[in-house]
Amino acid sequence: MSRIDESRPFIPVRIAVLTVSDTRALEDDRSGATLAARIEEAGHTLAGREIATDDVAAIRAVVQRWVADETVDVIISTGGTGFTGRDVTPEAIEPLFEKRMDGFSEVFHRISYDKIGTSTVQSRATGGVANATYIFVLPGSPGACKDAWDGILKPQLDYRHMPCNFVEIMPRLDEHLKRGKLRNG
Repeated sequence: MSRIDESRPFIPVRIAVLTVSDTRALEDDRSGATLAARIEEAGHTLAGREIATDDVAAIRAVVQRWVADETVDVIISTGGTGFTGRDVTPEAIEPLFEKRMDGFSEVFHRISYDKIGTSTVQSRATGGVANATYIFVLPGSPGACKDAWDGILKPQLDYRHMPCNFVEIMPRLDEHLKRGKLRNG
């Protein structure tokens, strides 16, 4: 069973939050504020917080900038995961994934199902890794952000979480890039 190993140190990670919305500003962005508060309460660093419109190019530009930024370890987006014509966040971000994290979506939907029942199928929450940066794509409701953070991300982004966690494998996320450099150099 999972547990916190108090003999291990807490290692803060740097997390950027992107809200995808045509109607929100930082002042009234409850979902982004929910994530930002939880990130800081957990002892992590809020590395950035922005809003992008429901536009593939706009979303992708922010995520690509953060993926290239060595001061960002994790990106969490909120909004744009539904099925309406404006919901394009997965289409913007998934092509950037080098590795897809199917388990994130599955566990998110399991947690969500316990709270909202079959309505969880209306979300296309997803996760993956790009350029050694974890990326999580969440629905735009504060409740969904709380569920994903409390039920998945908070424990997995805690180095003390056992039997394993995302933080302990961070140094190895770009092994494939390093191997290529060693072979060619």
